[in-house]
Amino acid sequence: MEESVLRIGIVTSVRGRNVEISVDKSKNVPHLLYNGDLIRNVSVGSYIKLSKGFERIIGIIESEFITEDKTVDSTKNYKQDKEKIKRILQVKLVGFLEGNNFCQGIKELPLIDNKCYILTKTEYDRVHSFVKDDEDRISIGLLSSETSKEIELSVNSLFASHIGIFGNTGSGKSYSLASLYHSLFKKYEKNSEFKKNTKFLLIDFNGEYFLGNTITSNKEIYNLTSSDFDLIKNQKLPISLDLIKDVNFWSIILKASEQTQKPFLESTFKNSYLTSNISTEEGIKNILNSTLEKIFTQVTASQDANYHISFLEQLKGHDGDLIFTNIDSLIEFYKSNIKLWSDKNTKRYDLREGNNTVYSDSNLEQFILKAVSNKVEDLTIEVNNLNEFQKIRIKIITNLFYCIQKGFYNREHISPLLNRLNNRLKELSLVFEEDSTDLFNCNNLVVVSLKDINSLEIKKIIPLVVSKDLYERQKKLNHKSKYLNIIIDEAHNILSYSSNRESETWKDYRLETFEEIIKEGRKFGTFLTLASQRPSDISSTIISQLHNYFLHRLINNKDIEAIEKTVSYLDKVSFESLPILPTGTCIIAGLSAKLPVVIKMNPLDEEFQPNSQTIKLTDFWKDNVSNAEETESDINTNDDDLPF
Repeated sequence: MEESVLRIGIVTSVRGRNVEISVDKSKNVPHLLYNGDLIRNVSVGSYIKLSKGFERIIGIIESEFITEDKTVDSTKNYKQDKEKIKRILQVKLVGFLEGNNFCQGIKELPLIDNKCYILTKTEYDRVHSFVKDDEDRISIGLLSSETSKEIELSVNSLFASHIGIFGNTGSGKSYSLASLYHSLFKKYEKNSEFKKNTKFLLIDFNGEYFLGNTITSNKEIYNLTSSDFDLIKNQKLPISLDLIKDVNFWSIILKASEQTQKPFLESTFKNSYLTSNISTEEGIKNILNSTLEKIFTQVTASQDANYHISFLEQLKGHDGDLIFTNIDSLIEFYKSNIKLWSDKNTKRYDLREGNNTVYSDSNLEQFILKAVSNKVEDLTIEVNNLNEFQKIRIKIITNLFYCIQKGFYNREHISPLLNRLNNRLKELSLVFEEDSTDLFNCNNLVVVSLKDINSLEIKKIIPLVVSKDLYERQKKLNHKSKYLNIIIDEAHNILSYSSNRESETWKDYRLETFEEIIKEGRKFGTFLTLASQRPSDISSTIISQLHNYFLHRLINNKDIEAIEKTVSYLDKVSFESLPILPTGTCIIAGLSAKLPVVIKMNPLDEEFQPNSQTIKLTDFWKDNVSNAEETESDINTNDDDLPF
């Protein structure tokens, strides 16, 4: 029965994995009836079985064409010319059946004249069965070409891997991400071991996942803002003290030059005097005393007369009234009473009262007492208002003015750090705080929304800082039972290698951090899930290291080429269908799926869907009928009330 119904032809050519099959003339029909089942006949994209003795080799049809039989053979009596036409299938070998399982790869190649068959329903199910009997599984969706066939994937092979979800805007990419992780949480979130041992960080650039029950209702939400006027959203991300004190991190954040500015920062962070005194009011006053004393008593030939004023104003910064509560009075005193005198041989500062010089550096002890020590002692320093960012700021500013005064560095080379420092710290202090508390706060999922962050640089810094911090903590655990998954939606915003708005050093640091996670993270139970509409913008190193791909509609040639170069799992048919995939349909390829399959993702109830739906314009452009009628009635009433 199988021989007569399911046989479709014989092998006529074998070139490695590429095989040509000549189709029997009686099999050129769209469907076949076998054991009461209606079976689709062979076509491009379908699977066939090549029988070689007891071996059952599976291939996918990539193309087909016809050719004319031009051989001279007197035994062949063609009644019509169309009988000379032969249908040829071009097949790519993808695996083999062994027992009840389908195995990916090539065990043996077929021989010429080996028979070829359509798969039975049982064989078809085995080819599309990607989960072993003893493995946990989740349902992903339905096979696009066979909507009765449910596709399930192994929890272990899918989520213990790096995942890429790519597709143009409106193709269903965000929906697939939400559906994928909603299925996982629905299966495990009531399990106490799952709650204890797993962490998911979702970086949400467009605010699509933090509302309502998207993915799950049990999540910690950080809806960040870079505006200091928005007091309602006063949420900050807790990060470790170790990261805040990392000189390499600050070198990148401040875009420090390799030759001068980075060595200066290293000297600042290694300065034990600054570190030991920065936490107390008395210690900070000691730092100010020593710096001002150097400015007043070790005057350089090119020194600016208001160098001491510049130091205090930089120290004050944007929040000086919270820390140095009466520093303005000291600045005004210095402006009125300290003057830099110079002649041909020397420069000196004098302390004046009106037009009279009271003390000068010629009477050094009294000058320091009256101009520095007593005045600094009168300052009120609110140490309790100092956070770690402000402490580092005071250290950098103090060391900068001290080093320039001592002649260790050229002012023009180091001073540009100050502008970057003030701008960057103000932004960082709005979104970060040093805190030892757990970012997750007893939840498995943390959603960090960057929708209201206006600065493009801060939008890149936040994912980098949080991801690096969590990854470093995960490495220290060195425990296989602890699982961390970093999910980045719109990943091209942070993983792009073609940005021209940032320095090469910063770009390299950013990419190297995530490249380390994707190359080494598996050893520490850390995995990445990336969703993007522009895979061509993402580092090819990162794309090539992904294990599983969910590919939605891609139209841009560069994006398609990026997938072609880095995704080795795709067959020709799947690759060529990328530009025409319907919304909500994607190709799954990778280690968790033994074959590339086109599926329609499982539907989500509205409450679990991400906030990524395309607006329906006509809902806003058309007048409501009842309102229109009411308006017309009001107009008529008003007309009746008119005096004429």
